[in-house]
Amino acid sequence: MSLLNSIRNDIKAALKRDPAAHGALEVILAYPGFHARQLHRLAHTLHNTGVPVVPRVIAHFSRLITGIEIHPGAVIGEGLFIDHGMGVVIGETAIIGDNCQLTQGVTLGGTSTRREKRHPTLLEGVEVGAGAKVIGAVTLGEYCRIGAGSVVVTSVPAYATVVGVPGHVVAYYDPGNGTTVRLPDPEWDRIDELTSKLEDLRSRVAELEAELNEHSAAITGHGPLTGV
Repeated sequence: MSLLNSIRNDIKAALKRDPAAHGALEVILAYPGFHARQLHRLAHTLHNTGVPVVPRVIAHFSRLITGIEIHPGAVIGEGLFIDHGMGVVIGETAIIGDNCQLTQGVTLGGTSTRREKRHPTLLEGVEVGAGAKVIGAVTLGEYCRIGAGSVVVTSVPAYATVVGVPGHVVAYYDPGNGTTVRLPDPEWDRIDELTSKLEDLRSRVAELEAELNEHSAAITGHGPLTGV
């Protein structure tokens, strides 16, 4: 695909995914994610041709003006949309497939100091919520979703929704019939159970206070006690 067509895809991705975008000119002039992507194109090309230092300088300049840090070695597919983008970090060996979306504060980080594949691979259509951290040479399957603030350290299957610290799958989307199946979540179920018991205890305490006030009034001949 030609460079011009790739840039058009970046603009289309922003217009499609952000209802606040009102036109191509606005995306070109006022979207840091778009700017970071174009500067990365240049840095990545120079990096692949073996040019020293300059690619890192371009990446550094990009971070200064956009708040988005993308290593020149990262491989990025078509139609990436970085929404807002401040604090986004994409590591050297990260691979991002077509039509993915990252939001502010996302980190695609590594855990190894070796010169090897140590950053995540995002397959097509992955969406990563604000502040989420995806760490290590894990793979996020097609069209999976990572909830805001999640920490993902293991691979995620396609069409899954992941939340929590550490991240765990809570739902699957079935593209065949367009439905989402929620998986059992023991932690969430336990929270629901505790919340229900708390409400029961509150109701019981209110009933006991009312009974106590009635008994006090009957014994003393005065109104209900206060401060009990």
